[in-house]
Amino acid sequence: MEKVISKIQFITNYQSSISHFDQAKKVLEGGVKWIQYRPKSIDLQRVLDEGGKIAELCKQNEATFIVNDYVEIAKELNADGVHIGKNDMSVTDARILLGEHKIIGGTANTLTDVIDLANNKADYIGLGPYRFTQTKKNLSRVIGAEGYTKIISCLKDMNIDIPIIAIGGIQIPDINILMNTGVFGIAISSLLSDADNITEKTNELCNIVSERYLL
Repeated sequence: MEKVISKIQFITNYQSSISHFDQAKKVLEGGVKWIQYRPKSIDLQRVLDEGGKIAELCKQNEATFIVNDYVEIAKELNADGVHIGKNDMSVTDARILLGEHKIIGGTANTLTDVIDLANNKADYIGLGPYRFTQTKKNLSRVIGAEGYTKIISCLKDMNIDIPIIAIGGIQIPDINILMNTGVFGIAISSLLSDADNITEKTNELCNIVSERYLL
């Protein structure tokens, strides 16, 4: 089965006043087809219960369901894949646990990070942060548009072809800037979770990316 990487990836925001499930439901209604469930400081049983509900919601909407960090939980929930942070389990070990057919993404902040993840057969890379964001603790060095351009240019010179997803404080006006750097897509969290009307804002975002960059 082909692994399809979305150009718009929504990451649930544990700092939001809205539950992870309701965030997922509203962005799915707005047209997003990729949900990364990112629970923090929640007990295991709650993660399994909530994650299971989101997984079923994604299945009903033919969307991809990814679990952040917790490889064992991704396996337990039969998620489509997992996204691994820089200090989490290695891509190689996650692949052994989940199997070749699952999507495994990784977090990167530098060209070296990207090369390491590519060499270890990650399916996509979340590269960031684009700018400062409060949804991420222990934030790495901010990359900015110039940083994406340089890294992607180096990857082309090295014949490394892997989907690069920009992440970190991205707003609507940033989309053209980022896509022009050569990134494959964008990951969004607070832009949607903090919107007055999540579904409406999601639809706006999807329309922009679909019209200009073909979802």
